[in-house]
Amino acid sequence: MLFDSHAHFDDPQFDGDRDTVLKSLKNLGVGYVMNIGADLETSKAAVALANMYDFIYATVGVHPGDAGSMTDEVLEQLRTLALENPRVRAIGEIGLDYHYEGYDEKVQETCFRRQIALAKELDMPIVVHDRDSKGNAISILREEGVKNGVMHCFSGSAETAKELVKMGFMVSFTGVLTFKNARRAIEACGAVPLDRLMIETDCPYMAPEPHRGERNFSGYVGYVADKMAEIKGVSREEIAQITTENALRFYGIEK
Repeated sequence: MLFDSHAHFDDPQFDGDRDTVLKSLKNLGVGYVMNIGADLETSKAAVALANMYDFIYATVGVHPGDAGSMTDEVLEQLRTLALENPRVRAIGEIGLDYHYEGYDEKVQETCFRRQIALAKELDMPIVVHDRDSKGNAISILREEGVKNGVMHCFSGSAETAKELVKMGFMVSFTGVLTFKNARRAIEACGAVPLDRLMIETDCPYMAPEPHRGERNFSGYVGYVADKMAEIKGVSREEIAQITTENALRFYGIEK
């Protein structure tokens, strides 16, 4: 069974058929889903889903795109969600995102560091979002001494992937691996040891080939597994077993 280690089933794109989609996953070979929080409301929604379905777990956190919403009250509510709900297994997704104009580096950095501190306090791993941060995210992770984290939706260089592995991080790949222009991601995947790899959909975004442009869902995580197996020169069954065991270990979930 596969573990989709990063999904957003609380997204409005699933409002019309969420239950049907989720109930279809086991028949598609998906045994576990980690639903990721991106602000306070989606964190609450992630927890609610995890409490409704026995194969779904949750993270809570504020995405850098919403860093301006981080207040003392929000941080306290995230802490409470994590403490009171045993199905919450990480703080995330948190990090830096300088892709769009108008971002505030200082606000994002403060939000990132506060949530790293929360994860340390709760002894939880973190799920990191890093987009176009010019190396600042990794610098902050180093400064904060973070070793228990996953870099999600990785599409950076092989050199950066190796750097993350040395820091103790897991590296997670999406359907980007299947894209025709995915040379860097493929090289990076090849550079990551098997015991540090995770797979994800980041649904409803990032649908893999041959479904690129469609609404993504965890049933498509097998395409990522197939491509990863090809890159690593092992069978699909081995990749499924290895990446699932890696995610279970990372998130502290018993089979």
